[in-house]
Amino acid sequence: MAAFDPWDPAFLADPYPAYAELRAHGRVQYYEPTNQWLVPHHADVSALLRDRRLGRTYQHRFTHEDFGRTAPPAEHEPFHTLNDHGMLDLEPPDHTRIRRLVSKAFTPRTVEQLKPYVTRLAGELVDRLVARGGGDLLTDVAEPLPVAVIAEMLGIPETDRAPLRPWSADICGMYELNPSEDVAARAVRASVEFSDYLRDLIAERRKEPGDDLISGLIAAHDEGDRLTEQEMISTCVLLLNAGHEATVNATVNGWYALFRNPGQLAALRADHSLVPGAVEELMRYDTPLQLFERWVLDEIEIDGTTVPRGAEIALLFGSANHDPEVFRDPERLDLTRPDNPHISFSAGIHYCIGAPLARIELAASMTAVLEKAPTLTLAAEPQRKPNFVIRGLEGLAVEVR
Repeated sequence: MAAFDPWDPAFLADPYPAYAELRAHGRVQYYEPTNQWLVPHHADVSALLRDRRLGRTYQHRFTHEDFGRTAPPAEHEPFHTLNDHGMLDLEPPDHTRIRRLVSKAFTPRTVEQLKPYVTRLAGELVDRLVARGGGDLLTDVAEPLPVAVIAEMLGIPETDRAPLRPWSADICGMYELNPSEDVAARAVRASVEFSDYLRDLIAERRKEPGDDLISGLIAAHDEGDRLTEQEMISTCVLLLNAGHEATVNATVNGWYALFRNPGQLAALRADHSLVPGAVEELMRYDTPLQLFERWVLDEIEIDGTTVPRGAEIALLFGSANHDPEVFRDPERLDLTRPDNPHISFSAGIHYCIGAPLARIELAASMTAVLEKAPTLTLAAEPQRKPNFVIRGLEGLAVEVR
């Protein structure tokens, strides 16, 4: 039996057999090492993402004591202040208010206007990769593209962008299960440094507004749509982290999957019109965000099992995306899969606001590689990051023959 063990290198290399065992075992199972209830089936994950008896936070209704939880250590406060004021970890009405403001920057029309910039940048990055005869697809293409796009939207000057990715990586370390004190310390330090930088940038934009999202949020605040400075800072950090982390990992996970499925790669190289479907299938096949957590605000029942108020539920996106009740032959990579209701972008009120932009970025980088590096090959077996929740690679060495 394949064991669910999010710290086992063998599990991290391929968690999908363990998910199959979880699904066979039932619809909900308590997992003592993380004090969570695991939900592995697509139908349940999809429904619970929309269930208002669950929340990303409980602090809009309960104190830590009322909810039977211990407050985070005082030394972690900078991380939690930053994290807890972003819309991903808020519930209505605060979530609704902030999302309404931010969504104006992610309308279909606005995102479509970014397409030429994204396409040009993707082409330039791949051109440089080809000129060198190869390199690391992660650091040469997958990372710089979405980081540049979201930084451009926020109005972060090019000269200030170098720390963005390291700050994001350190902050996102806290989203793993049972993070160590070392991981927490790095997250706290990055939270302080990133917040200080954005506080200064917001002050500059107040004096000299630009055509960027930060200036837009300031203007909306001045017009009566109230956003505290902390909410503004937390929103910017969330947009940067969420706006590139999944896209980076989806890119390298996707290309690694293609190299391991040469028949599908050959079909894609022969017909670039398959790219939009390939983006969806690759996000399903090796899901960049494997788990999303919810707090049980009001007692719920799943398949006869009562999950009490105060419990934490782990919605297993990676397992849901391989559920044979929804996906025929789910372990097979099929770029022409006709029906693909994957939940890699979540669902409900916390559905990824940047999903249309992520799809444009993924399609642009994939198309650029297919057109400019049609002979791209894997140069060395990659190493998995020692993470479970955010699934990615340490790098992806490639050659252009």
